[in-house]
Amino acid sequence: MCGIVGYTGDELAKDILINGLKRLEYRGYDSAGVALEDATGGVTRIDVIRRVGKVAGLESELAGVDAAATCGIGHTRWATHGRPSMANAHPHTSCDGRIAIVHNGIIENFAELREELAQRGHTFTSDTDTEVFAHLIEEAYYGCATGPVAGAAAGAAADMASGQATSAPAAPGCHDLMAAVREACTRVVGAYGLAAVCADEPGVIAVARKDSPIVIGRGARGSYVASDVIALIDATRDVVVLEDGQFARLAPEGITYTDAEGAPIEPTVTHIDWDIDMAEKGGYPDFMLKEICEQPRVVRDTLVGRMTGGELSIDELGLSLEELNLIDRVYVIACGTSYHAGLIAKNLIEMWARIPCEVEAASEFRYRNPIITPSTLVVAVSQSGETADTLAAIRDARIKGAKVFGITNVVGSPVARESDGVIYTKANKEIAVASTKSFIGQVVSLTLLALLLAQVKYRLTVGQVRMLFRELGDTAEQIQWILDTQKDAIHEAALACKDARSALFVGRGMGAAIANEGALKLKEISYLHAEAYAAGEMKHGPIALIDPGFPVIAIATKSPVYDKTVSNLKECEARGAKIVVVATEGDEDIAQIADHVIYIPPVRDTFSAITATVPLQLLAREVALMRGCDVDQPRNLAKSVTVE
Repeated sequence: MCGIVGYTGDELAKDILINGLKRLEYRGYDSAGVALEDATGGVTRIDVIRRVGKVAGLESELAGVDAAATCGIGHTRWATHGRPSMANAHPHTSCDGRIAIVHNGIIENFAELREELAQRGHTFTSDTDTEVFAHLIEEAYYGCATGPVAGAAAGAAADMASGQATSAPAAPGCHDLMAAVREACTRVVGAYGLAAVCADEPGVIAVARKDSPIVIGRGARGSYVASDVIALIDATRDVVVLEDGQFARLAPEGITYTDAEGAPIEPTVTHIDWDIDMAEKGGYPDFMLKEICEQPRVVRDTLVGRMTGGELSIDELGLSLEELNLIDRVYVIACGTSYHAGLIAKNLIEMWARIPCEVEAASEFRYRNPIITPSTLVVAVSQSGETADTLAAIRDARIKGAKVFGITNVVGSPVARESDGVIYTKANKEIAVASTKSFIGQVVSLTLLALLLAQVKYRLTVGQVRMLFRELGDTAEQIQWILDTQKDAIHEAALACKDARSALFVGRGMGAAIANEGALKLKEISYLHAEAYAAGEMKHGPIALIDPGFPVIAIATKSPVYDKTVSNLKECEARGAKIVVVATEGDEDIAQIADHVIYIPPVRDTFSAITATVPLQLLAREVALMRGCDVDQPRNLAKSVTVE
């Protein structure tokens, strides 16, 4: 969560920072700010400009600022420690304002550090955990509590007044920003992506990374840093994804990389082959609709090259066929939307490969001591590839000896780097906070994995795998049919839901898994409370919610449990529910009990999750727009969850 951008070179920094922050705003939009080096009068100082709200407010403020700075850092925030406010917005500064930092992540020991620093004379102006970093860097740089003027006496006086000795006495000071950042990082427990500037080292940006993404690039006019490559794509396609424990010093003339001891390192350069047009709306009214409409392409791109010589092939798996054949248990670990993709995968893996499969919320997996052996496969699913809970679960699983396979949308992301193998979902950049095309990419990728396991276990014949692969590819055209033909039906169904206070999503079999994702989308972007239940569970409690007009959204496609689902819907009809059904094209009978029917093309039940999810995405968006909500940037949410 949160977005970082920094630039040093020979161009105006404020314009580059604002453009970068606009592209990163999907990562957080509670507040935004920049720190710019001002060398007016021959003396460099750091000017910090911050605003609560979206980047547009900061842009308006900066429009009236005559800033000639060619070096600066910026940040757009998703609040963790401290409510959204001017005081809590980044960048944060040292006591004398000569050092400024921006930070993503969580400092777990910030309370202890803050108390220590306050005892040594530091003054805090925010409620954030981040601010301790600014003061730690200040002490390491100047060797005192309050900058180069006050001297070390301030810290000693604070110690005497409190009657306590400091746990980390002031050192002489290194007067080297990169060294000071490295020193500060040794004091911090937690996750950080960090960029710092100092008025005493004009043009230098010091960068550090641990468990929070940082990418760095060198362009024709300077050096760049960001928390996402999307902010750098105009300047360069060749970027360095900083690894944990690595540091970088950016200057107008170039970039140097070091390890935690300060020794030079040679980083790996990654080439980005997608275009910035992928991150623009392309004529659509919002990113969410654009990304929903890109889903047929996502299906096709994810399947390209997966059938070679008549057999399914996933070379990136990182496991031999012999190792795959030994797998006797699968865990899918994920969060949010990715968790729902896992629920679908469980059905497919157990049905086709006949391997026990459990789906675990990543935030719980690491704390419950799951049964893991060397023949266990842990599949980590994360859109961003940087989800903190999922990363922690991966590391725990590897320690216990499991094989780990990642499914993510981001090349070079932490999940990709820390897994034995990876499938990239080929969704390209997804900007809207509520995941749509990434979810479809995940479901397709997990379906491929299920087919591969069935193939190596000889549970399915080669002919069966080929047939299923072809039908999986057909879902691209089926999604397009839904997009082309069901707009009016979805609009009418949304009108029936927009004024409700709550809604219930139901389904059976594969439909139950789909219902979970439908309910999440509706509450994410419309703020209408929604729950999902297996339809057979209605009479065990949820039916008490239903009164006349209560919306029930059902997945009732033609499947082995179709008749059972219809029976459950009749229970809702008898109590006056307003029933919206996602049904199979040609099913006229369902209209006898449904108030609104949204059709999808006939499809094998195992692939219905791919097609039936699309109208639920569109329904959620339509309801949200009718309720006046921002479908791209829903409140309190961020695209990438890099904190636990």
